[in-house]
Amino acid sequence: MDVVAKTDLRAPPLVGAQSTRRHGWHERHLQDLPAQGASVPVKLRLQRWRCRNEACERRTFATQLPEVAASRARRTDRAAEVVYLFGHGVGGRPGERLIKRMGMPRSDDTILRCVKRRVKERSSEGKTRVVGVDDWSWRKGFTYGTIIVDLERRQVLDLFPERAAGMTADWLRQRPDVEIISRDRCGLFAQGAQEGAPQARQIADRIHIMQNLREAIQVQLSRAPGFCARPLLPTDGEEVASVRDKHGGAEHRRLSRIANQHSRQAVFDHVRALWNEGRNVREIVRQTGFDRRTIAKWIRVHTLPERSASAPKTTSPRHFEDYLSRRWLEGCVRGRHLFQEIKARGYTESFSNLERLLAKWRNPKCKTENLKATSAVPNPRPVDPATGHSISPIVAAALYIKPQGLLTANQAAKVDALKKDWPEFATMRRLAMRFRGMLKSKSVGKLGSWLKDAQKSGLYAMQRFARTAQRDIDAVRNAITEPWSNGQTEGQINRLKSTRAQEN
Repeated sequence: MDVVAKTDLRAPPLVGAQSTRRHGWHERHLQDLPAQGASVPVKLRLQRWRCRNEACERRTFATQLPEVAASRARRTDRAAEVVYLFGHGVGGRPGERLIKRMGMPRSDDTILRCVKRRVKERSSEGKTRVVGVDDWSWRKGFTYGTIIVDLERRQVLDLFPERAAGMTADWLRQRPDVEIISRDRCGLFAQGAQEGAPQARQIADRIHIMQNLREAIQVQLSRAPGFCARPLLPTDGEEVASVRDKHGGAEHRRLSRIANQHSRQAVFDHVRALWNEGRNVREIVRQTGFDRRTIAKWIRVHTLPERSASAPKTTSPRHFEDYLSRRWLEGCVRGRHLFQEIKARGYTESFSNLERLLAKWRNPKCKTENLKATSAVPNPRPVDPATGHSISPIVAAALYIKPQGLLTANQAAKVDALKKDWPEFATMRRLAMRFRGMLKSKSVGKLGSWLKDAQKSGLYAMQRFARTAQRDIDAVRNAITEPWSNGQTEGQINRLKSTRAQEN
């Protein structure tokens, strides 16, 4: 398609006065929208003019068509808009495949350059006032990057290949107009925001705050005797009963567990010492041989974390321990009878596995003591009324922070069972609901009294959460009063992950 430009745009870009001296002709080739799946090139024959101003740096200039294409562009504005929409919507390689089928072949690198150029042009149009900062995983549990989003324009401003306070601080120093920073509870982002933009107000994301509360509750439930999947380790003076007591098997297992705890503590101390010396995670993993995820978790804490205990499964006799102890006290002491009864209740493991549990009760020396301890557990394991299975700490922690009006019938029954079998549940749930209501109603004046009540509750989860909230009190207060959150940032992360999944 040959088009002759008849516009009278004769003004040089550096002078502004019109020229009357034609220098020649200039041809320009552009890519336009396709027609019926076929590529449509546009050939423009434009006039070139001579500048009569002797002081002008440019001797000649060509006629420009700003309504058709930008200067030096190789495609029309409407074609460039289509390329940008494909790149922004589906990414590089998927966009390359789709746009080729339309009749506009472009490489994935070209599509991504178009997206970056458009974002850069839009970001330079105005000031960046409100940003959201969050991490995203290159490889979950191993490597994380950082994403920064303009919450007002709903655009991604930058991506970092690492999760580091220094990168975030450097980025914020170059943008002194930032007034509000919405972030999660990560200490690196809080440090980077404080160093790079001390004038900005930091907001702790409300979803992350509730997630931290749920995780703190889950940790306490995992430690509670009623929720623990296995009994607590006996002390050095306790007697352990087993079918292999006379051969020292139980004593060996007890000492092995204690030695394992001591060795784990020693490795933790060694890891902390290497980290304090300035070693990075890769060097510590190479020296200790531990998993990278474990090392990364240990360097963020100062004391050895407790191992999370899951609820017993139907493959373990301890899943039916309450029922077995009641039947044993009623006089049913034959293992085969008990095996058939719990098998009808869902037990899927072998008879010998059950016998190892019953052997402790058959030992005459500690029979009475063991039965008393089993039948009079201070915190019995909460059981789901619908299925008869134990309620896991993860499920119970999720029910703690869910309002009564949003509970299903099955979930409401679980809540009632938790209140009945674990007295501390009601107190902890009441505090969690107060905190949730405070976030929803934006009642920042109630935060101080809630923190005091949480510290005086005597519950580890609430005391731990209150301490961490107190250290980040300004960001928590802003989370209650400010309307901004990291919801838009999480949406951009989901788009980023889906694009990477399609490209891979």
